[in-house]
Amino acid sequence: MSSEGPESESKVSGNQANIPAHIRRELDIDDGDRLRWHVEGDGTLRVEVVQQRRGTFSDFGGYDGDRGTTVTADHDAWGVE
Repeated sequence: MSSEGPESESKVSGNQANIPAHIRRELDIDDGDRLRWHVEGDGTLRVEVVQQRRGTFSDFGGYDGDRGTTVTADHDAWGVE
């Protein structure tokens, strides 16, 4: 372990920890991405970022068609009264 101070620290709250903004930017971590946690034999924690760029709405520009929709008539309306 290095004698230098840590690059960044996070406080665990409710079994969750925040990733500092500069690390999110550097690793291009975005909403929907997954983190894979690995504990090495010497106790070192390694985290792998799995980017979820497909199948998310991050690139969705919205519906620009001219046809409207009615939820109760056009879609599964279970639970809608």
